[in-house]
Amino acid sequence: MTDDERVPDGGTTASRPAEGGVSGVAVRDTALVTGCSSGIGRATARTLDREGFRVYAAARDTADVADLADEGIETAAVDVTDARETGAAVERVVDETGGLDLLVNVAGYAQLGPIEDVPVARVRRQFDVNVFGPHRLVRAALPHVRESEGRIVTVSSAAGLVSFPGGGVYSGAEAAKEAMTDALRAEVEEFDVEVVLVEPGPVKTAFADRAEREREAVDRTEAYGTFYRFYDDTQRVGGLPLGVEPEAVADAVADAATCADPPARYPVGRLARLATLARHFPAGARDALYGLLGRLTD
Repeated sequence: MTDDERVPDGGTTASRPAEGGVSGVAVRDTALVTGCSSGIGRATARTLDREGFRVYAAARDTADVADLADEGIETAAVDVTDARETGAAVERVVDETGGLDLLVNVAGYAQLGPIEDVPVARVRRQFDVNVFGPHRLVRAALPHVRESEGRIVTVSSAAGLVSFPGGGVYSGAEAAKEAMTDALRAEVEEFDVEVVLVEPGPVKTAFADRAEREREAVDRTEAYGTFYRFYDDTQRVGGLPLGVEPEAVADAVADAATCADPPARYPVGRLARLATLARHFPAGARDALYGLLGRLTD
């Protein structure tokens, strides 16, 4: 299947009430969650499983989710950059359960580095995983979610609300994801499909470790010495402060999946709530703050 091929409609999903869902309401029972090899995705799979969903935990390599399989959670091999695998995963869920009620897009990573230093190939890879990946899943899943009047929850980032020096590629991808999700929410409202964004700030997961590896793989331009010194110093003191546990993000996803009338956005953590406000600040004020941080680093 190519990206231009539409997945056919599936059957009607059988539903059952959860035993004490997060918001105490009945939920439908089949969920496909991407990015379950670690962090937010893994925590989300476990949380939804406890809430009564039949969860399919997806990762590129099922060996990475073998422990979830041992816990009784279904697992699936899904590379979100591969349209065949995303389509096949959705069809497997539908074939085995009769439908799909909840899609949770979690898979993603952060490509850091000054815009000038990040090669185009790495920009493409960032968008392929963080933007095109969720789009592939939505296109494959939506006919079935529409049939079940289910939900699509996409985990974005506070970086999609406010860009920052050295994070332009990542913020650009997350902003694109947010914009597409906002449009999707309006497009499917008439079908009683809920579409929700979950926007965490820093999360205490291996996500930051991969982001650091991606940054280190970029050839440094000496002109951006201030930026690199700032990030090196930040890593030495343990990364950005005020990080939340992945379980806090998973709880927000579960609430978005079960509450009667979910909000369009769930900011998670103090920095995420600050970003929600900061995006309304004048651009000059944000630039002045970044400049101050740069001078403090020198």
